Amino acid sequence: MKFGVSYSTPHFGVDPDKIVAFARLAEECGFESLYLPEHIVLYPGAAVGPYELPPTLPYADPLDCLSFVAAATERILLGTGVLLLPYHHPVILAKRLATIDVLSKGRMRLLTAGLGALPGEARAMGVDYATRGRRADEAIDVLRLLWAGGEDGVSFAGEFFSFENLVSFPKPHQATQLPVHIGGSSRAAARRAGRRGDGYFPGGALDAQERALQWELARSSAAEAGRDPDALEYTRFGSIDMPVDRVEELAAQGVTRVVVSTAATEPGEQRAELSAFAGQFGLTQ
Repeated sequence: MKFGVSYSTPHFGVDPDKIVAFARLAEECGFESLYLPEHIVLYPGAAVGPYELPPTLPYADPLDCLSFVAAATERILLGTGVLLLPYHHPVILAKRLATIDVLSKGRMRLLTAGLGALPGEARAMGVDYATRGRRADEAIDVLRLLWAGGEDGVSFAGEFFSFENLVSFPKPHQATQLPVHIGGSSRAAARRAGRRGDGYFPGGALDAQERALQWELARSSAAEAGRDPDALEYTRFGSIDMPVDRVEELAAQGVTRVVVSTAATEPGEQRAELSAFAGQFGLTQ
């Protein structure tokens, strides 16, 4: 089992010293990865399910934050949970992700892409909310095409994106591809993970039966697409006070990574919580 930790700027704030201190603490404690969430814009009345989001929540740009974190750390992997893929142009995104991966010496390896659940956010970005799934699928194809393309250039003709003979450098660090995990809490997200993703990171308040169904759907979709279902990573959220038997239960369900967070906002309390978790699961190196 791998263990990651999430840093939510809406909860913790955007103080640069605290972000760096938290990332270094997570690395010191032996966590594999650090995740940041994304919203590009909010507005009065924006809600995810029954939960209304205060429009002043400070959602910092996750890729800029991860680049900042990379400069202050040495080992921890960088992840998004989730990046709202339909609202990013894949030609620009391919360059940004490859650049972070190069500058971090190969640590931009846990991109998790989602669709977004706020219609007003889609409108602000000029995206038809109803087509964002197809747009995300196409964007994944474009990212991979550009990363793998050589000096002769690559071309693409799709519903949303089209170009001819594009050459995109730098390439990811010592690689021709970066992993793309799929986030979400729907059966469509599970199918997307199987057909196009390198892993599935479901969120949401799902019951055990639905979670099991979605993971099996991801695996069966991979097999139907001619991909190896055993190659899919399975990431789930966990709690900072979760017992060992809960982790064992998740492992039995096929989970390969657990991402936790701390409720504490003060550095001393964060250190106590993350250190206790790391000690319980033997993370400290």
